[in-house]
Amino acid sequence: MITPIIQFIDVFKSYQSGSQPVTALQAVNLSLNAGDFVTIMGPSGGGKTTLLNLLAGLDVPDRGQILLNGKKVSDLSDHELTLLRRKDIGIVFQFFNLMPTLTVMENVELPLLLAHASKADDQRIKTLLDYVGLWHRADSFPAELSGGEMQRVAIARALVHQPYILLADEPTGNLDSENGQKILDLMKQASTDFNTTVIMVTHNPQVAELGNRKFEIRDGRLTEPTQ
Repeated sequence: MITPIIQFIDVFKSYQSGSQPVTALQAVNLSLNAGDFVTIMGPSGGGKTTLLNLLAGLDVPDRGQILLNGKKVSDLSDHELTLLRRKDIGIVFQFFNLMPTLTVMENVELPLLLAHASKADDQRIKTLLDYVGLWHRADSFPAELSGGEMQRVAIARALVHQPYILLADEPTGNLDSENGQKILDLMKQASTDFNTTVIMVTHNPQVAELGNRKFEIRDGRLTEPTQ
């Protein structure tokens, strides 16, 4: 029997807003396998960001269990959670989050350095920059790139440590439709080529339709509509 890469088992999460508790997630159950390309659609405040933060180990549930590759996240120490984010999880942000003083190649190399690799794998970086079509921009700085190019660099950076999970927070939100489509195609291709489980949150119904697993989240409740 194949062990799911990601499991949420009756996960609840709430926050305080002033004196009032706000429920972010309610009894969320989720099971995803390697290579799934997952889209989660919902309005602002529906629980999308909370779900990603829990997956990244940046937050912990009030109740329930989260398992990543069979390991209970709640059993991991702070150091182990840091290693999880550095080695097993890649994150693509809406606002790129590239280091402006580093070149394209140096930005992609950064996760390897943070993971204390004994020697950065230059061939792996070149292969990924070729993969996203930007090897010719290896020595450029972020300010010299278009928005679409910066997001492609961000994807290469997220994949450089060969994570088994890739989280994407509205990755096309700051791009025009043409560049947005290129990014979506690239991420879907990466899920197949690297057998990476991609979880992308969006408020755009057209983007949501691209997933081979499509979910909706509203008022903290996650559902998978029938096809």
